[in-house]
Amino acid sequence: MTEHRGTQPSEPKGTVIAFSAPGCEPLYAHEREAMAAVARTIATLKGFAFRQGLGSSSGNGGGLYFVPDESLLAPDAARLGIKGPQDLFGGVVPWRFATTKAITHELVDDLAKRPKEWSTGFGRTVSAAVLPGYTVFSRHDALRAAQRLLRLGLARLKPPLSSRGQDQHVVRTVADVERLLERYRSADLGECGLVLEADLRDVVTLSVGRTEIDEVMVAYYGTQRTTTDNAGQSVYGGSDLIVVRGGWQALEDLQLPRALALAIVQARAYDAAMAEYPGFFASRRNYDIGQGVDSSGTWRSGVLEASWRIGGSSTAELAAIKIMKQDPAIQLVRASAVKKFGNTSRLPVDADVHFQGEDPDEGPITRYTVVTHATREPATKAAD
Repeated sequence: MTEHRGTQPSEPKGTVIAFSAPGCEPLYAHEREAMAAVARTIATLKGFAFRQGLGSSSGNGGGLYFVPDESLLAPDAARLGIKGPQDLFGGVVPWRFATTKAITHELVDDLAKRPKEWSTGFGRTVSAAVLPGYTVFSRHDALRAAQRLLRLGLARLKPPLSSRGQDQHVVRTVADVERLLERYRSADLGECGLVLEADLRDVVTLSVGRTEIDEVMVAYYGTQRTTTDNAGQSVYGGSDLIVVRGGWQALEDLQLPRALALAIVQARAYDAAMAEYPGFFASRRNYDIGQGVDSSGTWRSGVLEASWRIGGSSTAELAAIKIMKQDPAIQLVRASAVKKFGNTSRLPVDADVHFQGEDPDEGPITRYTVVTHATREPATKAAD
């Protein structure tokens, strides 16, 4: 007589590991939880187990997938056995400055100071896809860049390593720049640089990107929202995304308003230009595009910065990928990643909550993702 046993759960095929990249600034508690939510979703999609922290991981042997909180440098990726975009959620770059907004702009001229690995070709290639601006690596070059840029109107000084929009300053005169330069040591300026860029008002910040996990590739566009944090400051409050099955071409095939279509063209141009940096690869490519009016009244659009790592909208991207993997006929998903400060009691019924409570650094905060629409129709048209 044959004994029938219940179906046993299959052994995980591998492990998804969420970890902090070397030299990365610490995440807030709510950011760690959102990152873990993304990593757990990826683990479910791949049939992998989930683990927080590297531990003794070295060499993937085909069984590890990594979710770092920042882009990895090539030597660090190699030590983990990461060989291509199939091995991580994020990206790998050859040099640290290539992870920052410093690469977005050209130098002030051919005599300007720069890192020895700097690609002059990249800045020229993306010049039509970014706002007017310069990247500088010395005080002398910063003042020369300011003299040129301020002829167009107000400018914004941006330290490349500062995140969350911190430490940025609007400058009106060369004297403003000279005064702000006192905050930066020459050694730090020479290593990390500074960005001087045309300042915009009434800015709309768009996110455009492409994400791939195993056989599912999606591309997306969306609008970033601002909210007020517990200290009364205006900060990033999440993103509303339109996610389509396929790559860049799937986005360009949508019938979009002119401003959105331009943002997609600019993001794609910036993405293609990364071929200037040898060894670069990424499974998640996100480009923030600023659209607004400069101080002379000219409407402008340009890539502000790129990120090849987990980001604020990643929970929405993964929610869409999960739906598309479950139903191969789904072509378009609308999803929102939301961040709310203060005590939030009312949430959408179908919200996937990643964090709700007291963050030790930022106070009461809620992070959740909600999917509002999914369609099996061919993604040939999307709303504004």
